[in-house]
Amino acid sequence: MTNPFFEASPLPFGMPPFASILDEHYRPAFEKGMADQLAEIRSITMRRDMPTFEGTMIPLEKSGQLLERVATVFFNKTSADGNDVTSALEEELAPHLAAHADAIRLDAQLYWRITTLFEQLDDLDLDAESRYLVERYFAEYTIAGAGLDETQKEKLRDLNQSLSTLTTRFEKNLLADTNDLAVVIDDSAQLDGLETGEISAAAEAATERGLNGKYLITLILPTGQPVLSALTNRDIRARVMTASRQRGSRGGPWDNTQLVLDITRLRAERAALLGFDSHAAWVIADETAKTPTAVAAMLTRLAGPAARNAIAEQADLEVLAGHPITAHDWEFYSEKVRRATYDVDTAQMRPYFEAERVLQDGVFYAATKLYGVTFAERRDIPAYHPDVRVFQVTDEDGTAVGLYTLDLYTRDSKRGGAWMNSLISQSALLGHPVIVTNNLNVPKPAAGETTLLTYDEVNTLFHEFGHALHGLFARVTYPRFSGTNTFRDFVEFPSQVNEMWMLWPEVLANYAVHYQTGEPMPQEFVDKIQASSTFNEGFATSEYLASALLDQAWHSISAKDAITDVAAFEAAALTKVGLDNPAVPTRYSSTYFQHIFANSAYDAGYYSYIWSEVMDADTVDWFKENGGLTRANGDRFRQRLLGVGGSKDPLEAFRDFRGRDADIQPLLDRRGLN
Repeated sequence: MTNPFFEASPLPFGMPPFASILDEHYRPAFEKGMADQLAEIRSITMRRDMPTFEGTMIPLEKSGQLLERVATVFFNKTSADGNDVTSALEEELAPHLAAHADAIRLDAQLYWRITTLFEQLDDLDLDAESRYLVERYFAEYTIAGAGLDETQKEKLRDLNQSLSTLTTRFEKNLLADTNDLAVVIDDSAQLDGLETGEISAAAEAATERGLNGKYLITLILPTGQPVLSALTNRDIRARVMTASRQRGSRGGPWDNTQLVLDITRLRAERAALLGFDSHAAWVIADETAKTPTAVAAMLTRLAGPAARNAIAEQADLEVLAGHPITAHDWEFYSEKVRRATYDVDTAQMRPYFEAERVLQDGVFYAATKLYGVTFAERRDIPAYHPDVRVFQVTDEDGTAVGLYTLDLYTRDSKRGGAWMNSLISQSALLGHPVIVTNNLNVPKPAAGETTLLTYDEVNTLFHEFGHALHGLFARVTYPRFSGTNTFRDFVEFPSQVNEMWMLWPEVLANYAVHYQTGEPMPQEFVDKIQASSTFNEGFATSEYLASALLDQAWHSISAKDAITDVAAFEAAALTKVGLDNPAVPTRYSSTYFQHIFANSAYDAGYYSYIWSEVMDADTVDWFKENGGLTRANGDRFRQRLLGVGGSKDPLEAFRDFRGRDADIQPLLDRRGLN
């Protein structure tokens, strides 16, 4: 069999040859890729000379290229367009890939060579990126357990393999249960309050499942669902909220409750084996926060004011509603209060957010103004699904930056949420270009109808494109530092900064026009949005902090703690921090908290969003103080932050850009938490 993964792709920018890739190609490519990399590592460890940077770090960074090719394509496939074959293979491969990673990270000879170089750093005459490479490998391998004895390593390998299987199963269960719990509506009258395009998308989703003549409300990843702000039928709202909160917890083949208990127990055992008090302590030791205490101090500082603001907001809603507010009421009545108090109706903005204009004349336009890059669609380069679009990104001087792909629409084969990943990561050492992809889950209207985005979907697109720019602009020597390969509690910072351009006057005026009349969005809409910027922030901050603190609670348990009831543990954790208001549910409940219990790499790290937002809010202030959307500002941000990828300590990179450490006050102002 000719396997397309066995050679580098001949397509432009190394785009994987998706038209030639079949499901049966993955397994042999993974097997050969793992075998090849282990042979490459042996060629390093079997040397009998003293360690050198050129003889250790360079071949280590060059190793595993076949495995990287197949893994990036395969895991993009399972996330964005999976099927029964790839789902089963992912679960089967999980323990083998964990064992493979351990075979490298726990190799005593390799660790000795890295340690030797680390101890001789001052004598090696390395450039800054090469020196940082040694420092990062030493830190990561040490924390991963490379210094354990062989008996301890064997136990660690077993734990890592078990966890990889369990987290893969969690994600698989969640996708299946999310699809199964989509709410079927028989009569369009029950969808009163939704826009015509939203009803059309619900009909199209039902038709795709063979439910002709019905309507299907599919679920997005968080607890709150977009339709809850508009549906006038309270019973339907209750059905949607109930379905959302049931995910992974209603018994049957897709129940995740036992997986939550098993995952947290094994993570606690692993942390103890590695010499840490908890999984959170182990994870955060190699982040910018450094300790769970630092994380807790920030989160709890914000939790009290957020909860008090939410209670005040709830009182206002109950006056309007005339009855107690439940979780499925909040978004509906908050929209009414927003309209009554600020005369803001985000639904009025939707006709001005036609998807193509948002992308071309909003997202791309802001990037062009800031960084000088341009975007040209490449219909000659095939992607992995017919809905995926490919764009070539070019610098002002004509130099190719890379490829950007956009997968906008939801489908049953795609997991929930929105994300960015790389299909090829830039590296001067390997001569690699860069290809990044953004995934969203926008309902797809019927053929021939216009895709109109909600206010939140526009914001999400700007956010995820910020990740994409980070991946596109990073220019590093070593693959280890490519793109967004930086500390987890820093990685959200560039994406959150990019959200600011959504309502920037020059950008908004360029894309926000009515899809039928061509009339620009009235300035009063924007003025009202900005005047209401802290409205409902008690709710928004509380639901986020509840999830972040729930994450910390699960991952602060010790190996000796015997947790048996997921719901009771979650309730106690939220009560302890004062975020147990039934009307303000946590953004993610434990059994569908994909970020921390699947393979999303945010376990003990969901705090990262608000930790990064401190730098984000401070940076937004900097842009405003220095003229906003200018090439000079964009070039500074690109060169000093986006362009360094992970090749520099992120806090040092921030100081280089800002001239000082971040100030928390802009964040407090933004969220109304002074």
